[in-house]
Amino acid sequence: MSELANLLRDRGLRLTPQRQLVLDAVRRLGHATPEQVHAAVVEHAAGVNITTIYRTLELLEELDLVTHVHLSHGAPTYHDVNEEQHIHLVCRSCNAVQELDPATLDGLAKQLLEQRGFQMDISHVALFGLCGRCT
Repeated sequence: MSELANLLRDRGLRLTPQRQLVLDAVRRLGHATPEQVHAAVVEHAAGVNITTIYRTLELLEELDLVTHVHLSHGAPTYHDVNEEQHIHLVCRSCNAVQELDPATLDGLAKQLLEQRGFQMDISHVALFGLCGRCT
């Protein structure tokens, strides 16, 4: 039985083809908005609507299988929690997204913890600016 099936069963829920398709799409796409996940899912199951995608993404996040980050003013971007953690660098001009090693913020994380007792969660970090091509 799959990890998703076990987690759902533990919560009294069942594994549906749509739930599995959404998880598979997030894992395949890497970083994807709900609309991108929907486009990938309807290739395999034409009747799945966008509301199902949003509800399933919320459920998958509750199950700690996916997480999201806001890379723009629009919809969140989802990715697999098993993906190596990283910081997102988002260009405000061309919308390019680059990944940065989270160790880059170790000094800041340590300072926030020591001075304010604040535990930083880098899984939702997106830094906005201009990329090298746009500056």
